[in-house]
Amino acid sequence: MTEKKKTTIVLFSGDYDKAMAAYIIANGAAAYDHEVTIFHTFWGLNALRKDEPITVEKTFMEKMFGKMMPRGANKMGLSKMNFAGMGPKMIKDIMKKHNAMPLPDLIEMAKEQDIKLVACQMTVDLLGLKQEEIMDGVEFAGVAAYLADAEDGNVNLFI
Repeated sequence: MTEKKKTTIVLFSGDYDKAMAAYIIANGAAAYDHEVTIFHTFWGLNALRKDEPITVEKTFMEKMFGKMMPRGANKMGLSKMNFAGMGPKMIKDIMKKHNAMPLPDLIEMAKEQDIKLVACQMTVDLLGLKQEEIMDGVEFAGVAAYLADAEDGNVNLFI
């Protein structure tokens, strides 16, 4: 019996288009029967944030970080041509016309395909995020856990 192929992705970017690419690749790899892990760190954590505000105890600086970062995948900006927020609106309209899945749907598909979604615990702590602010079905782990997954990876990407 052949061993299952593994794909690992570090999602560092908080840009909608880059996160979308990561999730398209992840879902494609899972469809080809790869075991897939997406390790979200720094701005990539925004893809995992819940859309609605969650009341949690935070310091002043933690509150400031929370206000400056987009809450959820749908509020992330584009890496190029953001146009003060108009870019994401335009690209989402084009995607709809071409029947392309938006990022929140790609994230849900990833969960359905048992893609392991991991939030970097150190970055969660650094940015003052709380586990309650992160969507359900996400694991919290450190770089050692990512490296353990990546060590046997056939495909390892940094986005």
